[in-house]
Amino acid sequence: MHSPDDTVPPEIIDLFAGPGGLDMAAHALRLPVTGIEFDDDACATRRMAGLATVSCDVRERGPADYPNARVLAGGPPCQTFTVAGSGSGRRALEQVLEFARRMADGEDIRPELDKLDDERTGLVLEPLRWALEAIGLNRPYETVVLEQVPAVLPVWKAFEAILQEHDYSVVCGVLHTEEFGVPQTRRRAVLIGRLRNNETLTDEVALPEPTHQRFRKNDTTPTGQGKRTRCVTMGDVLKKRHQPFEVVSNYGTGGDPRARGRRAHDEPAFTVTGKISRNRVFGPGIKAFGSGDGTRFENYEAGVLQTFPERYPWSGRAVAQQIGNAIPPRLGIHILAAALGLGAGEVTAALQRLKTWAPPLPAPHPTGSAPA
Repeated sequence: MHSPDDTVPPEIIDLFAGPGGLDMAAHALRLPVTGIEFDDDACATRRMAGLATVSCDVRERGPADYPNARVLAGGPPCQTFTVAGSGSGRRALEQVLEFARRMADGEDIRPELDKLDDERTGLVLEPLRWALEAIGLNRPYETVVLEQVPAVLPVWKAFEAILQEHDYSVVCGVLHTEEFGVPQTRRRAVLIGRLRNNETLTDEVALPEPTHQRFRKNDTTPTGQGKRTRCVTMGDVLKKRHQPFEVVSNYGTGGDPRARGRRAHDEPAFTVTGKISRNRVFGPGIKAFGSGDGTRFENYEAGVLQTFPERYPWSGRAVAQQIGNAIPPRLGIHILAAALGLGAGEVTAALQRLKTWAPPLPAPHPTGSAPA
């Protein structure tokens, strides 16, 4: 067993760490973290940001390689079963749920995973493998934190049942990012597990409590009603963009491009994805949508909408995809704080550190990054 010590911050191992969303949250909370990431471009960004990075496939490592880690975190890729309504997506999900149960029963399913048509289907099982291997080594993780798109919630529910069999208190559900001060509407399925015999924390675990109002289009609810503040808007964080402005989504309704969603500067952004550059931004002096005019969000602006610092050193290729795949650091702060039993004062201090963060390594920014 690990020997918990209140005076030593718990070390985090972050699987599928991406460009550093959860790692930035950990650093803001002054928690040591090491991220494992396979993508070279995301690793380039992480290193420019000064984040501890192991560039490898998570399947090549295990808990024995990181004996000091007390917290397991991760957001595995889940594209193969998140395609809405697709038969192949449903079949992949059913496969994963079956594999999870068999793993929990002690079966070695690796030969079957190697034969899958799409290897990504098996990657979502890696956090469970790590957790079960740590239990087998008699060094169970004190805390487990997982997040992904809402379509993954059935997998988290399966993991919940398995972890509960190993004396974990577990909760999972879907969080709305704007309810935690993120200036975009985005939903994430989150699992938090806490070892019940953890000497440094109470047994029961809960999802973080929202701090901001949920966004509802054309909502007339007075600002500040109740204990929550109004949601953060694009205009609140994109100070260098002329206001007012309007964003027209790349996605239409029913295939009709004229029925595309619209958001004003005083509303949160649409979900930031790797295709955010396809959204059009219109403001004073720019013709109406349909004219072919309009500007696009710069990469650094997309990062800011994800609550990365403005000067975050995005590097490598496919920067928009890196940004869209990341967990918003601000949301990560709230999730980690809930998982580790940290107080409101520690969260407030972490949010301020995130706001004032500067890159440790001086380097030229890629095109579309923050102006000096």
